[in-house]
Amino acid sequence: MLWKMVSMALLKSRCIISLSIIWTCEDLTVKHQYRLGVDLLESTSEEKDLGVLVDSKLSMSQQCALVAKRANGILGCIGRSVASRSGEVILPLYSALLRPQLESCVQFSAPQFKRDRELLVRVQHSTTKMIKGLEHLLYEERFKELGLFSLEKRRLNGDLVYVYKYLKGGLKDDGAALFSVVSSDRTRGNGHQLGHRKFHSNTRKNFFTVRVTEHWNRLPREVMESPSLEIFKTCLDAFLSNVL
Repeated sequence: MLWKMVSMALLKSRCIISLSIIWTCEDLTVKHQYRLGVDLLESTSEEKDLGVLVDSKLSMSQQCALVAKRANGILGCIGRSVASRSGEVILPLYSALLRPQLESCVQFSAPQFKRDRELLVRVQHSTTKMIKGLEHLLYEERFKELGLFSLEKRRLNGDLVYVYKYLKGGLKDDGAALFSVVSSDRTRGNGHQLGHRKFHSNTRKNFFTVRVTEHWNRLPREVMESPSLEIFKTCLDAFLSNVL
């Protein structure tokens, strides 16, 4: 009734079915089609939402390629427009301009495949190699000299910070639906471990709520039981600096 009263017209050309649903039964594969009234809606194998490009297999490869392309473009602009190659100049530019590109929506768009991770790492590799006096050092040695975390470690850091927010911070109401907390004096480690579910699908294993549980369960008790988010971040940085 409300629809008839408002009589709102939809722009059918903007209506598509994202991530087409495919059902497989033995040798028969059925691709469903959807209509808006009498008009058949188009389908797409990929869709961009909140700045993240996702394909029908929930792979982040295309998203990683776009991120790397944007980041390399920014790095090229820095190289052409900034004469100084000192760490005091390059590192702030990296933190302000490149790192946000590499870490945007990373809890959702974390790279699943090694080739995608290496694509993003090469941006960091090129950035640190620009710094005068470090060109001859290996990638890992440059990071140690600069006191930086690798992208992999920063992704893990961000994941664990969000788990803390979901379990003990401002997102606690939502966390109850995302994680299953195993609270028992008999558990090892932090005493408040998360239930870890095992999946055969690599895509499912890469989901935030799955990939983060084992890392959280390995945290020392004093890190997990930090009384505030800021203290947790400080303790987590100290812990991660000695691992991986």
